Amino acid sequence: MAKTYSIAIDGPAGAGKSTIAKRLARELGYYYVDTGAIYRTVAYFLDLLGVSPKDVDGVERYIDELTIDIYYDEDGLQHMIMNGMDVTNEIRTQDISQKASLVSAHVCVREMLLDMQRELARDNNVIMDGRDIGSVVLPKADVKIFLTASAEVRAQRRTDEMLAKGQKANFQQTLKDIQQRDYQDTHRPIAPLKMCRDSVKVDSSDMDIEQVIAEIKAIVGKKITV
Repeated sequence: MAKTYSIAIDGPAGAGKSTIAKRLARELGYYYVDTGAIYRTVAYFLDLLGVSPKDVDGVERYIDELTIDIYYDEDGLQHMIMNGMDVTNEIRTQDISQKASLVSAHVCVREMLLDMQRELARDNNVIMDGRDIGSVVLPKADVKIFLTASAEVRAQRRTDEMLAKGQKANFQQTLKDIQQRDYQDTHRPIAPLKMCRDSVKVDSSDMDIEQVIAEIKAIVGKKITV
């Protein structure tokens, strides 16, 4: 079996991981695996059942009733299939994002999804983004990137993105949400967000997308022949 390569991109909420990872995957011919979308799908499933993401017993009771599948359309877009239903659009709300962070702290959830993520990496060249890809999911990834930006920059980007989509957005509330998400992600007892020793930090606070892409491609090029 031909060797496959994996690129892990970790970092806090709103750092642009998904946008950057999608572009890189398309340009390098890799599969893009949005692990955040997988956890959002779990959060959405529990939300439909009225189960609080903090309810340990409830999460453990219903998690076995959930099946998750992933497929990629002709444009390379990752679609999330929850019990046979495409919920790709439904999971993209701020409420589900916050609940996904809480859900991801449950051991039963992480164990359920870990094999799925590793199998994708074993069988394909992948770019995977999340909070603990380099530290837990793919500790032997060929390239590890820690993509970050200041909370204020991330909040402004998220606000602008929501307004561009015609959604209501308030900078101060978005900043508060991001700071809360940062705290949750870095303080959870299971696989907290942290930068690995062998990760390369890329701070995009003063960079545009093209500059970030160029910097990461240069890092990848030093470790993988693409």
